[in-house]
Amino acid sequence: WLVIDRKVYDLSKFSKRHPGGSRVISHYAGQDATDAFVAFHSDKALVKKYLKALLIGELAPNQPSFESNKKKALLEDFRELRCSVEKMGLLSPNFSFFFLIFLHLLVLDAASWLVVWYFGISLVPFLLGMALFTTAQIQMGWFQHDLGHCSVFRRPKWNRVMQIVVISVLKGLPASWWNHLHNQHHAKPNCFRKDPDLNMHPLLFSLGKTLSVEV
Repeated sequence: WLVIDRKVYDLSKFSKRHPGGSRVISHYAGQDATDAFVAFHSDKALVKKYLKALLIGELAPNQPSFESNKKKALLEDFRELRCSVEKMGLLSPNFSFFFLIFLHLLVLDAASWLVVWYFGISLVPFLLGMALFTTAQIQMGWFQHDLGHCSVFRRPKWNRVMQIVVISVLKGLPASWWNHLHNQHHAKPNCFRKDPDLNMHPLLFSLGKTLSVEV
């Protein structure tokens, strides 16, 4: 069960069919997921149609709709900031920008192979080709990141298709794997045992008082 806009939903069965993965929802079990719901779903009217069948009640009038470990004033400031950002159009994609990003990463990737093919594999051409290829791969990673967030095209379908082209065809990684981990990261950023980006401790790093104590 979780709370969205003070309404309580039972997502026990639906979580297994959730497009964003079951773990994203399970991380909010017994909690208020309003802000995460708003952040993850661009077409809220469509999603709320599915929520109607899962509604089981509402919070009592005296029951706060936020976690006890969160500050109400901070949540309200964040929501006000998000509304301002949306009204200013800062979340609207610039198609010319993304087209140039895609074009230049293709050029860099092709150039890396052409340098080695034309000049051979001596040290200088190899290092130049490696630099071009590495830069292209990094740019592909960030471009597919925006596609994975459905931030480039208006329709999620086209974002997904293009993400598969970039991360799977050009980089050789499964898009489903990246989405599964990254959705959890944004659902519970920097929350130990819920954010997969923190699962690399203690071999690589441990930052902050809480994480250090846990390690």
